[in-house]
Amino acid sequence: MQSDALLHVANVSTLLVCMVLKFPQIFVLMRAKSASGVSLNSLILELSGFIVFVTYQMYYDYPPPTYLEYPILIAQDVILLLLILHYNGSLHHSFIYALVFLGGWRLLTVEKWIIDLAMSLCTFISAASKFAQLQCLWRSKDAGQVSALSWGLATYTCIVRIYTTMVTTGDTQVLVRFLVMTLLNMWVLLSVLHYQRRSSSKKED
Repeated sequence: MQSDALLHVANVSTLLVCMVLKFPQIFVLMRAKSASGVSLNSLILELSGFIVFVTYQMYYDYPPPTYLEYPILIAQDVILLLLILHYNGSLHHSFIYALVFLGGWRLLTVEKWIIDLAMSLCTFISAASKFAQLQCLWRSKDAGQVSALSWGLATYTCIVRIYTTMVTTGDTQVLVRFLVMTLLNMWVLLSVLHYQRRSSSKKED
């Protein structure tokens, strides 16, 4: 009974956090009217990983509470993608991205082996998205408009999902993905905080 209550709290808290997870990043971009420091490649890879993950969960009829936040995250990532394209002067490319993502999503469920293969690559895709953001930070040595709060919330949700996966599906692929994502999200978060602190020190000097 206690474990059921804890699982319910974990699922609800994750859903609530994910409903606003990308909002800090969205507001930062809108306020600055710039996508400086935010990696477009990272966002595209993350969006791809989210689409593969939620499609895999639905294909195998996993409990909806274990993946319900992903459609919400996908919607927020789409908004972020449009904002980045807009501030980079590439909004006209949005139609191409839409076709690629929709076509890829339909392709995933054509055959069982396709969704299984995609899921086996999902961790690498999502990990690549974090490394793309890290590379952007290392290259510019400036956090720019990257929101530390969004990365902190992302770290929290991955930690919670490690627990919910262990007590529900026990899917090894899913569990490994969340473990890797937790570590990489923490890495990005610490890097953003480091560059923000350094930038603040320079302004004070």
